[in-house]
Formats: sequence, structure tokens, C-alpha cells
Amino acid sequence: MNRLFTPIFIFIFSFAFAQQPEIFKLKKYEVAQLSDTIQETSALHFFRGHLLTLNDSGNTPEIFEISKKSGKILNSVKTALTNKDWEAITSDSLHVFVGDFGNNRGTRNDLKIYKIPFDGKRITDSVQTISFYYPEQTDFTSRNTNNDFDAEAMIFLNGKIHLFTKEWVSKKTTHYIINPDLYQNQPAQKVETLPTGYVVTDASYFRGNLYLVGYTKKTEVFLSIYKETAPGFFFNENPRKYYLGTAISVGQIEGIAVNEDGIYISGEAFKSPLGKVPQSFYFIPKSAMPTD
Repeated sequence: MNRLFTPIFIFIFSFAFAQQPEIFKLKKYEVAQLSDTIQETSALHFFRGHLLTLNDSGNTPEIFEISKKSGKILNSVKTALTNKDWEAITSDSLHVFVGDFGNNRGTRNDLKIYKIPFDGKRITDSVQTISFYYPEQTDFTSRNTNNDFDAEAMIFLNGKIHLFTKEWVSKKTTHYIINPDLYQNQPAQKVETLPTGYVVTDASYFRGNLYLVGYTKKTEVFLSIYKETAPGFFFNENPRKYYLGTAISVGQIEGIAVNEDGIYISGEAFKSPLGKVPQSFYFIPKSAMPTD
């Protein structure tokens, strides 16, 4: 949520990490302002051709379908679940998975992913809960936006859930695997770690590429594109990295979804001393996509 930013406004090209990103101006691809109903949009995902989003903590436990062309809400599905801090959504062929694992303070011991039988319009059966924990975390002292066991990004691939952490201290992301068919509390399996220079807020997988978006506390917004070098492995090579602008221009970027047409990105409303940027919806067509 936008209160997590530290409003330090310095010269935006003073990057404190080695990999120099390319500049890609996201603002020119803005499609629309999103509805106030999804002012805190926290993820994007394609399921059976439907573009889905959701709000994060403090909002209703609801899944929204939005128009790919206008960002308008086309449908919404309310659930009887709890939205402690919904941050990500992905799917297999029959279910959507909603990640209730936002952990800005690093104190949660109730991390979970909801497995929701879904046909694109309605919930078709009972919801199951996948509980997990990070074996590496032994300290649960409250450290707001100052811990490495937060997460807001996941994909479904090769029959597993792949989670990517939001590491406030290390400025890295760690790739974990979670079994979607195990319903007792399970340890997340650590696979690989790579520096990003920013905190990761969403992920999308399409045709052998992993797309990660996120931001820094200085409001810099980034996109990184990783090649899948082996099934389910992405961090063996450095990514293509793009600087998209600042949150004071494009909003707090929290969602990404990719299909054959291009890249869809959403940002929740962002407030700063310079004013408010409304929640926004972007589309980068395939012809303009920043790829190799």
C-alpha cells in the first residue's frame, strides 16, 4: 500500500546497484484510470482469457475481472474468505490461487494461499487452504518494511506454485516452490536467489520468460525479464532490466500480466507531498515490448 513508501525524492538516475537498467517510459502506455473499487489493485493475472485483479489488505475478499481494453470492471466474485493481506493471484487450469501472504512487518506465522475452484465467473466448489512457512525465518520481531520475508508475487508452473519474495533489506528476490496439493503447513522450498535492486510486487510467466515488477523506497519503478534457462529456473542469467518511471508519475506498480498481445500493468493509487496519482492501467503492445 502507498504508505509504505519513504518519500525521499532524489535525482532518479542515481541507482545504487551495479546493473544499469534501460529506460522505458511506461507513462506513454497508460490506458485508463481504474475504478475506485480497485484503488488498491495488488495483482494481475490471465485465467481462461479473463484478466483478473484483487485488492490488498483492508479490502473485501473479492476477485475482479477487468476489461483488457479499458480496465473497466466486468465482473466481481465475492468470497467468504478473509483478506488479511491478499497480494498475488495465479492459476492452473481449474483453480485460481490467491496469495494471502503480505508480510510487511515480518511477523506473520499464518501465511497461506487459497486454492479456489473457478470457471472464470464463479466459484464452483469448496475452497482449500495451502499453509506454508519460510524455514529460513527464525526471528518474527516486527520490522515494518525492514525484513526479507515479505512476498507479493507468484506464478503456477510445472504443477507447482512458484513464489518470489519481496526483500526490503537485501533488495533481492528469493524463488520458493510450494506444493499446491499439500494442505498441512509446509516449508517453502528455496530454489534460487538473485539481487533485484528493488522490492518485487508481482510476477507473470509467458513463453519461457519470467516478468517481475516492483519499486524502491525512492519511488523508482522497474521491470525485469528473466529467461527460463532450465524448467522452473530463472536466475542463471542476468535479466533485461527496465526503469519505468517513478511512482509520482505512474503510480505504485503492483500488477503485471503477459499474453500474446503484450504486457498489462496496474498501479494502485499513490500519495506523496506532490499530490495523488490515481490507480492506473497500462498496456504495452507486443510490437513495443521490451524484450531481446
